[in-house]
Amino acid sequence: MEKQQKEIELLMASMELFMKYGIKSLTMDDISRNLGISKKTLYQFVSDKKDLVKKGMKLMVEGEKEMMGEVIENSGTAIDELIGTTRCVSKELGEIHPSVIFDLQKYHPQAWKIMEDHKMNFIYEMMLENLKRGIKEGYYRENINPLVIANIYMGMVDSMLNPENPINKIVSIDKLHIEIIRYHIKGIANEKGIELLKDTLKKEENNHLLID
Repeated sequence: MEKQQKEIELLMASMELFMKYGIKSLTMDDISRNLGISKKTLYQFVSDKKDLVKKGMKLMVEGEKEMMGEVIENSGTAIDELIGTTRCVSKELGEIHPSVIFDLQKYHPQAWKIMEDHKMNFIYEMMLENLKRGIKEGYYRENINPLVIANIYMGMVDSMLNPENPINKIVSIDKLHIEIIRYHIKGIANEKGIELLKDTLKKEENNHLLID
């Protein structure tokens, strides 16, 4: 159990470094030095840098699932849920170095696949269920098609994560995500939903989102 906890701590600390400085720019020497451990100790838990990134990504995805699950469970309405998950994702995206997505796609395809599978399964299902919930609660327009809207949303996320998209040179990924959410929620919410959105955004923890 102690070794497993040590591995988790090393993986999370390594991913924090990758998110801050980029993946390609860091060597295993850099990582071990920043973590205050020997490279020999680091290699007790991973076989190489690709293994480190893959295991770290898997751990990050599991952590995000747990975090999102808690937000959904504690959300009183579909609007609360959408804003709560946006708050979590916005914070994560704001801490990502601009090169990380490119580095994952080009040099770490296995880790990128973990991220893609998470997006196309967990995130897609979460958005689909949120749309159904919002319609049922009377906050989203009844005439929207949840399947179509969920796929449109995922298309926007794909565009956001595309390093070749020129907009990524102009707008940071976290701010781009906020624009996508603003576009999304204003398109699906009815008048009742917009009023609830305004009240939700008045909460102190949501002030920085600037969605309204």
